[in-house]
Amino acid sequence: MTLSSALTTCLSLLLLSGCAGAPADPAAAAYLAGPAYTVYAAGDIADCRQHGWQYTGAALTAELIAGELAGKPEAAVLSLGDHTYPVGLAAEFRDCYAPTWGRFKERTYPTPGNHEYYGSRSASGYVDYFGRPDYYSFQLGSWHVISLNSHLPAARLDEQLAWLKDDLARHPARCTLAYWHAPLYSSGGHRAPKTMQPAWQALHQAGAELVLSGHDHDYERFAPQDASGNIDTERGLRQFVIGTGGAFLTPFFYFMPHSEMRDNSSHGVLRLSLHEAGYSWRYLAVPDDGTVARPAPDSGAAPCH
Repeated sequence: MTLSSALTTCLSLLLLSGCAGAPADPAAAAYLAGPAYTVYAAGDIADCRQHGWQYTGAALTAELIAGELAGKPEAAVLSLGDHTYPVGLAAEFRDCYAPTWGRFKERTYPTPGNHEYYGSRSASGYVDYFGRPDYYSFQLGSWHVISLNSHLPAARLDEQLAWLKDDLARHPARCTLAYWHAPLYSSGGHRAPKTMQPAWQALHQAGAELVLSGHDHDYERFAPQDASGNIDTERGLRQFVIGTGGAFLTPFFYFMPHSEMRDNSSHGVLRLSLHEAGYSWRYLAVPDDGTVARPAPDSGAAPCH
């Protein structure tokens, strides 16, 4: 973590419980008041090519999530694409995903990744396993939540964008979260495609708060931005990349502007608490085996627009 990242995290923590003895921001008590819906999110999950499912990163993150879900009947899981490796076949879902993250399938709201399309142009393994459309939306309390597909052909992307604009118009929620696989901004090894820039613009215009993605096998948090990569503290969307669901971790290559936190030392998941007027976040790493030095968990909070 860079010094600026550490300071940003410290300032974010002031909203929750104070940092280094500083008093908590009283405004946080207002926008984090009341009941919350808990969400656990990650992508790039199950890879059994070299080991049985019991010995994979997916097994570790699944155990972490399962423990967190206990006693939380309304908690949800957002799976951010690339559910299985290498090519998203039905056998991979059956033999690798199902024994791990499939333990909470009934609570999982997925979005497809690029690997789902490697074994089938229609992502049949993913479609048959989850039975979900290419894109859809749902409610978690007062939050409107939208699952989009970043790997559709151009014509279908246009259809999805039209649907998104209509969906946002029909659900004018104060707090909105969207997620898809390939991030618009990332410091990881994949050059972030611009295919979802129009979707980001539509979400920005509607006043949405959060975008979650995977694709790069690391964890990264960005400052609130518009669709052109400009800081927008008033109406910008905060993006998290959480490609740490279990597949092999990868290095950072391109340090993007406005990246506030980066970590590729551990598998883990993002925990979001969605309140009526705001949200808090915390990155949960799998338990440390003592061989890797890891930074303090990333956490913070913010109000909805």
